Amino acid sequence: MRATRITTAAVITALTFTTAVPALATTPGYDRAALQADLDAIRDAGIVGVQAQVDTGSRRWSARSGVAKAGTAKPVPRDGAFRIGSNTKTFVAVVVLQLVGQGRLSLEDKVADLLPGVITSPGGDQITVRQLLQHTSGLYNYTNDLPLRSEAEFLAHRFDSTSAEVLVKQAMAQPPEFAPGTSWNYSNTNYLLAGMLIEQVTGNPWAAEVRSRILKPLGLRDTYSPGERAGLPHPHAHGYSVFPGTTKVVDTTELNPSWGGAAGDMISTPTDLSRFWQALLGGKLLRQAEFAEMRKTVPAKTWQETDPGSEYGLGITSTPLSCGGVSWSHGGDIHGFQTRNGFSDDGRRGIVLSLSTQDFGGPSTEVTKRVLDRALCD
Repeated sequence: MRATRITTAAVITALTFTTAVPALATTPGYDRAALQADLDAIRDAGIVGVQAQVDTGSRRWSARSGVAKAGTAKPVPRDGAFRIGSNTKTFVAVVVLQLVGQGRLSLEDKVADLLPGVITSPGGDQITVRQLLQHTSGLYNYTNDLPLRSEAEFLAHRFDSTSAEVLVKQAMAQPPEFAPGTSWNYSNTNYLLAGMLIEQVTGNPWAAEVRSRILKPLGLRDTYSPGERAGLPHPHAHGYSVFPGTTKVVDTTELNPSWGGAAGDMISTPTDLSRFWQALLGGKLLRQAEFAEMRKTVPAKTWQETDPGSEYGLGITSTPLSCGGVSWSHGGDIHGFQTRNGFSDDGRRGIVLSLSTQDFGGPSTEVTKRVLDRALCD
């Protein structure tokens, strides 16, 4: 990768990371007070700042906890911008499925036929569009090799520039994890290829198609792909990371997200992201046939080790709820931010959470899961 430097000093804050898991609120029914107590519990699990929006179908409310910048008393901004990470994949999957609905490609098309010479991994010529969107392709996950997995690596490479083509080529140099369609494992490589497919079929970059097909029709003015722009629009909270094996909280707000691309570079707000999920699950973005295909799930094999019962459709996840049924969602993790959400089957009830600390499976993980379940069940 080539370095494109932006004159921004790295801010490293010497905070410690708690290992205690706070108790959640026990208020009967889920209301604004219960949400606030739950966000305070997430904050107490070591998250610098957190914001959320809840919709119940008839009511909507938001809350925030923690601070916008470590070491200050400035509150997390209301409806602030944040990096949504892999929630980008759901937007990309919607565009691919819209193209399917228009007859411009098929879920059973071989990706190698649509992108000649790109998939060179053994057995890759048999991978279908469906398998890309469902993570059953077996392709190696390119993010395993990004030089961003420690504080030192991040500070040295945070502004590097790269492209989907370069990253896919690097992934193809690694052996596949399994033969196409024989197992499941999450691979960001799949969605870089999905973005490339969109451009091949439409002649436009994937982000342009997301903008024209989803963002503009829904009026999502605060949602976009930043390309190589390193900053976030105001207002926003600073984002932090606690790298594996450490307790130091490192300011990772600014980075060149070109390595994320169609797999995870987008920025949004709680209001915009909630409107997107309500529109999707409310049947406003896809025809019935493609919407049904999207929600045909398979067991998310490697995820079920920590999230029993979780399944993956085409750019969408289903998770069992304690009150029965499932929550539809897609998480997102990128340096500085965790995006978590969950919506009812019809999209009317749901929650969007943005945590401004990426703690790599730390104490906030279990607290956040319980908050998502309470928001849909209580």
